[in-house]
Amino acid sequence: MQRHRVKSGIRVELARRDAGSTTGFRGGKKRAAAELARLSERLEELQELLWAEHRHKVLVVLQGMDASGKDGTIRHVFEGVNPAGVKVAAFKKPTPEELAHDFLWRVHPKVPGLGELVIFNRSHYEDVLVVRAMELVPRAVWEPRYEQIVNFEKLLADTGTTILKFFLHIDADEQRERFQARIDDPTKRWKFNPGDLETRKLWGSYTEAYEDALSRTSTDFAPWYVVPANKKWYRNLVVATVLVEALEGLGMTYPPGPPGLDGLVLE
Repeated sequence: MQRHRVKSGIRVELARRDAGSTTGFRGGKKRAAAELARLSERLEELQELLWAEHRHKVLVVLQGMDASGKDGTIRHVFEGVNPAGVKVAAFKKPTPEELAHDFLWRVHPKVPGLGELVIFNRSHYEDVLVVRAMELVPRAVWEPRYEQIVNFEKLLADTGTTILKFFLHIDADEQRERFQARIDDPTKRWKFNPGDLETRKLWGSYTEAYEDALSRTSTDFAPWYVVPANKKWYRNLVVATVLVEALEGLGMTYPPGPPGLDGLVLE
């Protein structure tokens, strides 16, 4: 899965990355489902260990175009984890109070504490994506934010946070099909926002904004992964695999229990 990782200093060109690719996985949807089940079971074990050991923090960032599958990824990859140690934070349009502060003010309170795994459904990157593509603020405002984001993530990493960032990469044709499916299915129409059609007209502007964000903020301590997401099963497989490998790399162990438990038999 390392082929999807954006190396620090490398320029990302999304047009050169096939959103429908399943490179590196031999097998189809059925085999992927079996592998995802195995990974989900392992993720459940590792997340419990993370919570029990209470020494590490894990932040997962999910970004992508509208309908790229952020909610679906959370639902399928994290379905078996213990809610006690897992939180999801969704960042929507800033409130007046949030706008009165710096753009990271609302983000910092949501980052994980010891033992926690936190998932950002959208994130602090909205402030170099939406505001740029929709020209909500001038370039002089959003341009310094790339460096500020890198510094913010460096602070988190230096204080024990493992950061994994996933860009769920779909193409314009796939987005159109997913939008149409929502419109055609009465049980899914609630997911459709007419404003998404206006955003879709800015596909080129959003692509440029994402390419800059991925290129300028992928670091060794907070890497981006460009995940081919046209095929939902492959998207889930990539995210689950990267996450499990990262958690296993922490070398976690269960803490010892209270003294005097060896040989104790309850009557």
